[in-house]
Amino acid sequence: MKTALIINGFTFLCLTAALKKDREKTKKALKIAGKSSLRILPMVVIVILIIGIILGFIPKSEIAKIVGEKAGFKGILIVALLGAILHIPSIISFPLAASLLKSGASVTSVAVFITTLTMIGIVTLPIEIRELGKKIALLRNGLSFIIAIIIGLIMGAIL
Repeated sequence: MKTALIINGFTFLCLTAALKKDREKTKKALKIAGKSSLRILPMVVIVILIIGIILGFIPKSEIAKIVGEKAGFKGILIVALLGAILHIPSIISFPLAASLLKSGASVTSVAVFITTLTMIGIVTLPIEIRELGKKIALLRNGLSFIIAIIIGLIMGAIL
């Protein structure tokens, strides 16, 4: 709660400073931000509903069995693949990670999940291939997958 107050207070101060410096640019930026928020809102709501349904219907013991400490490398691969397939904005991935941790998922699994969510884009792969070329796009995603697993293993070892 304290962190949220600090972040929101800092944001308010920055907004106030921006309004004082250039009112028109600030209004334009706020309109762009509002439109962007409305554009991602349906995806956010859908993801939250899916997460709620999954966490509501899958018992904590099953989540712990699939991606908990005792799931081992198989659990890590499951969440890595799931994270690579899903394309969720970072802002949604953190509450999801907290829910998974509360449901019995291991720190390693959650770290891998968040990392693959943000670093790998199977959904966006066709665009990446078009822009970067097939070889580079596949290489980037493959290396990102391996690095995500390494990051998760390191986080699990540290924590």
